[in-house]
Amino acid sequence: EALNGRLLFAIPKKGRLHDRCLQLLAGADIQFSRSHRLDVCLVINHPIALVFLPAADIPSFVGNGNVDLGITGHDVILEAQMQDKITEVQRLGFGKCSLQVQVPERTAIKTPEDLAGKRVVTSFEVLAGQYFGKIDDQLSLVGDKRTKIQYVGGSVEAACALGLADGIVYSQFTESGDTMRAAGLHAIATLLQTEAILIKSNTPSSVEHTPIINLIASRIAGVVAAEKYVVCSYNISRAALPQAIKITPGRRAPTISPLETSDWVDVNAMVEKKDCAKVMDELVKVGAVDILIYSLTNCRV
Repeated sequence: EALNGRLLFAIPKKGRLHDRCLQLLAGADIQFSRSHRLDVCLVINHPIALVFLPAADIPSFVGNGNVDLGITGHDVILEAQMQDKITEVQRLGFGKCSLQVQVPERTAIKTPEDLAGKRVVTSFEVLAGQYFGKIDDQLSLVGDKRTKIQYVGGSVEAACALGLADGIVYSQFTESGDTMRAAGLHAIATLLQTEAILIKSNTPSSVEHTPIINLIASRIAGVVAAEKYVVCSYNISRAALPQAIKITPGRRAPTISPLETSDWVDVNAMVEKKDCAKVMDELVKVGAVDILIYSLTNCRV
């Protein structure tokens, strides 16, 4: 009964996405207290219940309308074949991975076509089957000659060393390849690039949840933007302003304010955090002074 009337929001219960999701919820001011062993908890300041589930299960729960919102990886949405039953609300910019075909470094297999017809172990049975099915068709492989896809739930990287597979399909963190290198594997092809996504059900439990879904989506978009952008502030002469605006166009347009000195202005614009050092260098070249960078803790965009 405690869940009656509440929007259900699915969060990965562990793994690579869990901690980042908790940070995202805190930034969106979704307040809750979770007992250690409970997978359902009530949000204190909104009519929401958080449901902690394995990331791979979240697409099915959202797609089938059992929960209204969820955060999971794009790869597991495709693996669950739920892309037509959910709507992508927001790409979240973390949990970036590459779903790759990996083979032992010391092998004659150099391309996916070389691996066709052999044994492939993966946790992504559907996506791997679709990928190698197309290759098998192109090579006219039939019957026992087609690629053998075997599912394992974990430790996929050990399959080649244990003699279970000639290659694997594995979701590799974009930031690091340490796990695969330690296992003596390397990538020969990439099936897709993926990241964490906020999704909503195409069959929501109640239309009354639409306002709170929109509110949460807006807040999360603000947190994501605040992580991506900084505010660049500087002073520049009016004569050099057109050049400066080309460097800092802002998300829509820069904010320009006059200074007491009539031929100078103050400019504020959002720039991508990863580009801020380069932007500052370029502004110096066109005559900007008093260049400051401000971090954002939250925003609405």
